[in-house]
Amino acid sequence: MSVNPFFQRGLAEGTPSEQRLIEDLTIEAIQIRGHDVYYMPRTSVKPDMILGEDILSAFTTLSYIEMYVANVQGWEGNSELMTKFGIVVNDQATFVVSRLRWKEAVALQTTELQLPNRPAEGDLLYFPLTRAFFEIKFVNHLDPFFQLSKIFVYQLQCELFNYSSEAIITGNEEIDDRAAEASRDQYRYGLRNQTGGLVLNQLGEPIITQEYPEEADGLDDTVRFEEETATVIDFNVHDPFGEL
Repeated sequence: MSVNPFFQRGLAEGTPSEQRLIEDLTIEAIQIRGHDVYYMPRTSVKPDMILGEDILSAFTTLSYIEMYVANVQGWEGNSELMTKFGIVVNDQATFVVSRLRWKEAVALQTTELQLPNRPAEGDLLYFPLTRAFFEIKFVNHLDPFFQLSKIFVYQLQCELFNYSSEAIITGNEEIDDRAAEASRDQYRYGLRNQTGGLVLNQLGEPIITQEYPEEADGLDDTVRFEEETATVIDFNVHDPFGEL
């Protein structure tokens, strides 16, 4: 027996009007229970064409869009871990965004996208509620799977951004200041002349002002964790985790 023709017409399930209804309800649900998030596409500054990677990246544009945080009980991942390299913070989160709203707020507003048709891995999200940057690690664009023969949302599986002096200059004071707190880039603190150029010394090096932080806080708060754990774990002994 074939499918019921009153509910499924041909190979497609549902009608365009039903699809629009589900899409509108999805957008409304995200706007009611979601949060405003800044989407920042990654721009390649100096790509390595041999290895296929970005040596330098920049984030200079942003879009304001609502997203739903699927992690209702807090961040996922391994949280804070003590490793031989220090404290590692591995918070993870899943953000759900409407495909239609992403197209309207992001794709149609900027040309600096790695992938013009969907969010791209490597792009950043700034979550104002926790003042944290998240990097998109994977874009699940098939969940929920073809409701009424259509996909209505993207699920962005993200991880806390591991900052490594990428240029984050968006024009948004809150975001730029948050990135500057974690930056060790000396050029941000270089003495400049009236035209905005760097003042160089006799060796051709920039003259760094006294405002340059010798111990800049990272976006993962590693420095703060190291200071607090220094009073708990004694690394002066040979084996801090054993009896020797």
